Amino acid sequence: MAYDEKLAAKIRSVLEETAGWTERKMFGGLAFLRHGGMCCGIVGQQLMVRVGPEAYEETLDMPHVHPMDFTGRPMRGFIYVDPAGTKTVAAIRNWIARSAAAPKPSRAKPARKVR
Repeated sequence: MAYDEKLAAKIRSVLEETAGWTERKMFGGLAFLRHGGMCCGIVGQQLMVRVGPEAYEETLDMPHVHPMDFTGRPMRGFIYVDPAGTKTVAAIRNWIARSAAAPKPSRAKPARKVR
């Protein structure tokens, strides 16, 4: 699946303003990571944004937003923004700020029990 190169260029222009960002091809699209944690990305023509579980329901009420259902099941804490919601650099800056402010899950995973 290809991703929207124009949207990627807009995101890069916003991310140039701060340090700690990298990008990586993932899930058939492009992901942008801050200090190693995924914050946003592009899947096809849509912007994917981590908003966190706390802001998830509230964010779904916003225009041009719907649940991220990449696997067929909505992923709580992640949303898709349709192209109409990412037309301007200001709109993209707003989504990136939301994503950067979202709490990131702990990297530490509990030990698995072995039977």
